[in-house]
Parts: sequence; structure tokens; C-alpha cells
Amino acid sequence: MLPVLPPLPSGVGPLAFSTVGDAANGVLPFGWDVAGFQKWTLIYLGVSSLAFVVVWLVGYLRR
Repeated sequence: MLPVLPPLPSGVGPLAFSTVGDAANGVLPFGWDVAGFQKWTLIYLGVSSLAFVVVWLVGYLRR
């Protein structure tokens, strides 16, 4: 028998979507909206890509 999990804290929101329309209707976790989620995702991808290139350049120059 599987253990019963405690409920999520209030204000967390869903951690999975049942349909594509859930995100469009504003049902995102932690009170985010779609535009903010996209903006911060692009910022994260840009910063991580820059860090990746810097690490490779430093490794190449130290060779």
C-alpha cells in the first residue's frame, strides 16, 4: 500500500498540468504568470549559456 502524501502548502499551486489550457488560464505554480515565466526562463538560459562559453574559453586559454 502506498503512503498518503500530505497536502501542498497554500499558495504553491499545481505542480503539473492536466491540459494545455491550464497555463493559458493562469494556473501556474507560485503565483507566476506566463509572461514572467517566459522572461525569467530566457534570462536563465542566457546566463547559463554565457557561463558555458566562459568556462570553455578559460579552459582553452589555459591550455
